Amino acid sequence: MHGLVMETLKMKLGADHPDTLTSMANLASTYRNQGWFEEAEKLDVQVMETRKTKLGADHPSTLTSMANLAFTRKSQGRYADALALMENCAQARQRVLGDEHPYTLSSLATVVKWSS
Repeated sequence: MHGLVMETLKMKLGADHPDTLTSMANLASTYRNQGWFEEAEKLDVQVMETRKTKLGADHPSTLTSMANLAFTRKSQGRYADALALMENCAQARQRVLGDEHPYTLSSLATVVKWSS
């Protein structure tokens, strides 16, 4: 179902439209939850790179995509890659959103958890 929605949005709105990217991120999450990590990673990377290009590297949506990719890489057993990506995400969120923002706190907590 998610795949059909994503393809329809790509056709109607374009591959880089925010709604299309959200649909792609949702499909990646579904893939990750089903254990389809390669498929999830491909979509996560595509969403993150497109958001970087369209919105900038420090945009909150881009940083959410970065966090999603970190979770996918952790699920793949790529712990060092996942931790490095989440550390970058946490630092960027501190810079952009501030130390007390819930997304910043969540990323920082994840870094601590993954580091122990």
